[in-house]
Amino acid sequence: MPGVMWLGRLALDGIEGGEMAFCAMCGTEIGDANFCPNCGAKRGTAAPSDAPRGNYPSAGIEENVASLLCYAFWWVSGLIFLLIDERPLVKFHGAQSIAFNVAVAAAWICFWIVTVLLSFVTALLHLPIGILTFLFLPIFGVVVFGTWILLMYKGYQGEKFKLPILGDLVEGMINRGGPRAG
Repeated sequence: MPGVMWLGRLALDGIEGGEMAFCAMCGTEIGDANFCPNCGAKRGTAAPSDAPRGNYPSAGIEENVASLLCYAFWWVSGLIFLLIDERPLVKFHGAQSIAFNVAVAAAWICFWIVTVLLSFVTALLHLPIGILTFLFLPIFGVVVFGTWILLMYKGYQGEKFKLPILGDLVEGMINRGGPRAG
């Protein structure tokens, strides 16, 4: 395909032989030479080891942005980054996102069970106290939302911010491949 570059080679129109070689290190045209005249790299040499490696799907995303995105779409984005990303910080934030959302769901269910039971019991006793538990719903929502924003902020800052109980559990799972035994 004329005019398209791939793997250090460029197909050219109107030149017999059709292709010219370029250095993989600096991009200089090297023709038929075995070494680059500009940087001295051997033909076919790979990029330097400090260059970003693209061996996982999220390689083009900065680590801090990927850590933030782990929390962006609740447990779904956490699961995606946990499965596809190889960077330890991103895997930690992905796993912590899943654990945080599971804990929020469990707390939400417990909150509603307690609220309903308290409402029924106090209604049977002709006490109007049970309905007051519904006032805690906005407080619960604000706490969850604030924690969610804090986790995204800390992820974007590149910090390994651990939630009190869940953070240690997640870290143990990530580092040892399973939950901590003690």
